[in-house]
Amino acid sequence: MDLKTYYQQTVTSELAKELKIVNLLAIPKLSKIVINVGVGEALTNKKALDIVAGHLTLITGQKPLITKATRAISGFKLRAGRDIGVKVTLRNKRMYDFFKRLTDIVLPRLRDFRGIDPSAFDKQGNISIGFSEYSLFPEMDNVEASDYRGLQVTIVTSTKSDEHARELLIKLGFPFTKEK
Repeated sequence: MDLKTYYQQTVTSELAKELKIVNLLAIPKLSKIVINVGVGEALTNKKALDIVAGHLTLITGQKPLITKATRAISGFKLRAGRDIGVKVTLRNKRMYDFFKRLTDIVLPRLRDFRGIDPSAFDKQGNISIGFSEYSLFPEMDNVEASDYRGLQVTIVTSTKSDEHARELLIKLGFPFTKEK
């Protein structure tokens, strides 16, 4: 059974009971997952952006969007409108598939991983995780190691409560550290 079916058949009823939610539309769910990679080297090397975009396509199965600088920062020799990174927004089936790979394959590959800190939520029911390099993803096993960069994964939920979002992610198998 895939994760979306598991959510619809099992998790929704469990969350409704535990969180005492009467309205079915108010039950927390995953809205989207945003994967972002900043490529500072893109200011001088245009091929770096293409390489990272190719890697992100391999990881997510979706063509990334090139992000542009919104304002100029003279300290970084950056002008507004310059290409500075790539991002992908996953929804529906791809989102659930990526979430499953993240929890089952990528996070256990981290050295000394004991779980994500439950206080990492942003007070809006969303959680962001940063990886120092994306070689942890199984799609990157056959790719040259010199081109790896860090990436940020933001999991956006439909709820505005950190507690409800944490319960949702726990039900979906997301590893959190135990609270003391």
